[in-house]
Amino acid sequence: MASLSAALAGSLVFAPAATANVHDDDNLYSIEGCRVPGSAQFKFSLWYNSGQNGTYRNVGYSVYNFDALVPGGSDPGAYPMKFCILRDGGKTPGSGQRVKNNAAAGENFHYKYTARVYYKSGYKGVYDAMAPYQHIDRFPNVYNENASFKWV
Repeated sequence: MASLSAALAGSLVFAPAATANVHDDDNLYSIEGCRVPGSAQFKFSLWYNSGQNGTYRNVGYSVYNFDALVPGGSDPGAYPMKFCILRDGGKTPGSGQRVKNNAAAGENFHYKYTARVYYKSGYKGVYDAMAPYQHIDRFPNVYNENASFKWV
């Protein structure tokens, strides 16, 4: 019995940590992701082009890796966050493209939290920060080299 308990304890200690963010479902599938920026419940927006031009994507919760959101539940997959396809049938620059390493600008519509866009996944590397109600027309540090997002 003691050897079985030790074996189980050892397997639990060395089990890999879950990588799913509890809000990846929301960031991937909520209608708020593609509502008009500023009117969405998601209070951070990324744009494909500088100057808040091209298509956009609203983000409601921190994203560990823009290329691997894990929705959880019975779905074992990981999916990339993509820019919205607008009502023009996908003619807007960036429509349907992956967000990772493709965002040029951002805007924080939150009244309280600062938004950070990081160069690397896992909230690492250099970042651009936007205080509440601030926007950046062209990211100075993570222009088209962005991999994660976090509220601070």
